[in-house]
Amino acid sequence: MIGEDLLKASEILKRGELVAIPTETVYGLAANALDPSAVAKIYEAKERPSFNPLIVHVASIKEAKKYVKEFPEIAEQIAKAFWPGSISLLLPKHSIIPDLTTAGLPNVVIRVPNHPLTLELLKSLDFPLAAPSANLSNTVSPTTAEHVQLGLGSKIDYILDGGKSAIGLESTILAIKQDKLVILREGGVSREDILAKIGIKVGVNFSNKIQSPGNLKKHYSTSKPLYIVQDINKHIGSNPNGRYSALLFEEKKVLCKSHILSKTYSMSEIANNLFDYMRRADNDNSDCILIEPIKEIGIGRAIADRIVRASSKI
Repeated sequence: MIGEDLLKASEILKRGELVAIPTETVYGLAANALDPSAVAKIYEAKERPSFNPLIVHVASIKEAKKYVKEFPEIAEQIAKAFWPGSISLLLPKHSIIPDLTTAGLPNVVIRVPNHPLTLELLKSLDFPLAAPSANLSNTVSPTTAEHVQLGLGSKIDYILDGGKSAIGLESTILAIKQDKLVILREGGVSREDILAKIGIKVGVNFSNKIQSPGNLKKHYSTSKPLYIVQDINKHIGSNPNGRYSALLFEEKKVLCKSHILSKTYSMSEIANNLFDYMRRADNDNSDCILIEPIKEIGIGRAIADRIVRASSKI
């Protein structure tokens, strides 16, 4: 059921059941982060591997501090500059957070989402919400309540409808190592945004170990193959027998059906439309989806990350 009833959503969550919630990034599949049996229902509904940790959502910086052992000064700077917003912080977890929520890892990923409905919901609860994206694991993330309904509607009691997600990509995840910020997942806030706002350069994590959500090599996948090609028209010219659809970053002529993510190569517009248009291309009459590499500047890095993880090798 889709609706805007906060009281209904709150009552369902208090019973230990699942509710899909809107955020500015994507829709999340929420449950009581402190209740292992409720958290287990998230993994079951999503068919998510138990080694993949969840993000914990809270209503404020003050609330976040209840669930971590320490909240260093650099975390304080980030939180004050970007919360509510699409940055998540990896911090040592308090023992009150069950191991299942963090996939057995000693740290928890936590953030304050920037959506009025979900913030109001969080304020009405006396527990935080674990909420990965509200879709089957490794499929395209949902940015509308209708996307959630199509993917998980039969598995959850309620979908809180907050309209289309404003950003359309998951949050940026940051770790703190030797008082320095390291990016674990590119997302809705770019490293340039962080540098501009608080004057701190962000490093890159090169570890292959899963420390946070969004680190699986194959993720965000369409049901038909999605190929990254250097030039869409050249690819079609060399392989003329296929039925193609193209995802475009700006208006241009291509030799197949196209889905235009932005008319002017606007990075924010591309990010906002990416998952929605991946779904549209997945549902058209093509055999595969073509997309060219995106410029990896600003939020373009996060877009590139999602495209690469969604793609198949030719």
